[in-house]
Amino acid sequence: MFAVADASKKPKKIKKVKKVIKPAAPALVTTTLDSAADSEGYYNVILGEQLDGGRYQVFSSLGKGMFANVVRARVLQPEPGEQQGKEVAIKIVRCQESMYKAGLKEVQMLNKLREADPEDKKHIVRMERSFEHRGHLCIVFESMSMNLREVVKRFGKDVGLNIRAVRAYAHQLFLALSLLKKVGVMHADIKPDNILVNEQKTVLKLCDLGSASDASENDITPYLVSRFYRAPEIILGYPYDPALDIWSIGCTLYELYTGKILFPGRSNNQMLLLMMELKGRFNSKMIKKAKFGDDYFDEMGGFNSVEKDRVLGNDVVKKVHISKPSRDLRARLLPSTSVKMKEDESKLLMSFIDLLDKCLALDPARRISPKEALTHPFIRG
Repeated sequence: MFAVADASKKPKKIKKVKKVIKPAAPALVTTTLDSAADSEGYYNVILGEQLDGGRYQVFSSLGKGMFANVVRARVLQPEPGEQQGKEVAIKIVRCQESMYKAGLKEVQMLNKLREADPEDKKHIVRMERSFEHRGHLCIVFESMSMNLREVVKRFGKDVGLNIRAVRAYAHQLFLALSLLKKVGVMHADIKPDNILVNEQKTVLKLCDLGSASDASENDITPYLVSRFYRAPEIILGYPYDPALDIWSIGCTLYELYTGKILFPGRSNNQMLLLMMELKGRFNSKMIKKAKFGDDYFDEMGGFNSVEKDRVLGNDVVKKVHISKPSRDLRARLLPSTSVKMKEDESKLLMSFIDLLDKCLALDPARRISPKEALTHPFIRG
């Protein structure tokens, strides 16, 4: 009697359990995936979380960029010769196919640069290894202290850094660029945010090769490089090469010394106008060869300047004819005549102005090379 009663209840029980389990299983998977990344594919960082099978433990978030977010972590399970508790920075690439591919390309570039600089003397941030975590590519880097934007903010807000500090940083940046040139790589996003320094602020490393490419890859795109550091050839759609990084370094060094952005243009159009105000007009040969030359210049070399109408607030195009610079680097960087400078400081500042002038040649073919920059009086002393 008991047995019969149990048998009749059993199928009902199984039916009930099945009903509960079936919808729960996929829901569990979805929750797990959703908690790993947000709607834009950025990894949801959990402090204290362990990555790579417990090898690393996350202890702080360093923020996010276009391609990834970055965390600081400690090594819990060291490799032979590695120190336990050592700090590393881990770049967690966004969970999107295009970002993942870009991340793999960056790993390839970093390996190439590490092999070309085994003694770590060329000031490119060291990649230690890479791994995957919950669908995200993770790249492990040596830990540095802060970026140059933070250094200027903290130690030179609106006034800039000491010229000798700028010289030391410039020397290291041109060493980094000499390595990039040697292996045929363009960084294509040099700016203070992508240059890290150590705790003592004495050593810098160029980082974030997410936009880097082979020197032979130069697809015309007007938005390569962050706008304030974007070379004129990029904006004009003129064939570009590694000289685009020299331009970015020129803009960066000016900013380090003054604490101010050299070309704070709101658009590519305004960027070109600011460049001409500093360096004079573009040569007609360069404009003719540029893919977007006609968008900015008329047949007579007049510049189509897009400006905001002060009354209506809409964009209006004004013809601007620039022949000579209105305020060159010397006028911007030399102190007023009332300020007395020591002879050695004055000499150093003049050589700095000369170096910047050579970095910021409008024609990329006329820009200084990393090798020439390393022997320049400002660097050589």
